[in-house]
Amino acid sequence: MSLYKVTAELSAIDAAYIAGLIDGEGTVTLCRKHKNENRQLSVTISNTERELLDYVLTKLVVGKITKKKTAQSHHTPSLTYAIYNRQALSLLKQITPYLRTYKRHRAEYILQHYLNVTPRNGKYSKELLNARKQFEEKVLNILPAKKTTK
Repeated sequence: MSLYKVTAELSAIDAAYIAGLIDGEGTVTLCRKHKNENRQLSVTISNTERELLDYVLTKLVVGKITKKKTAQSHHTPSLTYAIYNRQALSLLKQITPYLRTYKRHRAEYILQHYLNVTPRNGKYSKELLNARKQFEEKVLNILPAKKTTK
């Protein structure tokens, strides 16, 4: 049996740096990997520089880097670092104090409620499934502030 990989403990400097990457080039969201399944916690960073994402992977020890398809031939090939579920939750615990955008509000809400609405065995009662759906709606409705025109 293989061991479950755990997110490495970050120094304050590394946590702040990775938070900055997520604020600028990343996402904190709930996504579906397959149709008809519950959304799962996802933290991603997209970039065109492999070295930058390799740095994040080296520091966190968990996650995965994948290539993204280019839509046009003149676009620079890009990559995405992604981490999911409880590993992503562990990352959020370390970086949330350093986030500066609406992603901080999402992360704080997720940290408060994710474990209460996500059973480890994946089995949901009717009440828990309803609470999970409300949680998903609340998270996905935490959006960037709208810009006002002068």
